Amino acid sequence: MKTSYGTLSETINGLKKEGYDLDFNIQEQCIVCHQTNTALSPEDFEIDRAYRFEGESDPDDESVLYAISSPKYNVKGLLVNGYGIYSDDASAALVEKLQQHHE
Repeated sequence: MKTSYGTLSETINGLKKEGYDLDFNIQEQCIVCHQTNTALSPEDFEIDRAYRFEGESDPDDESVLYAISSPKYNVKGLLVNGYGIYSDDASAALVEKLQQHHE
């Protein structure tokens, strides 16, 4: 896995070519993939890599892209989230797992 692909969209495209083809979203106690109807709790997935991006013109336009895999469910995908901004409904365990990968 490359350490840098360039922009957020270039990185998403590069990771999709490496098999990270699902889209994950944060939902309360877990991350979910609506494409496969899969819900992964923090112990069910690994964060293989995290990429940080800052907006060129707006410092508030910052995001983190997570490359996520789950051998248990045999899935690989991506989660995009803002720096330090997590769903109010996200569990403490989920937020902690995501935060430890971009400190």
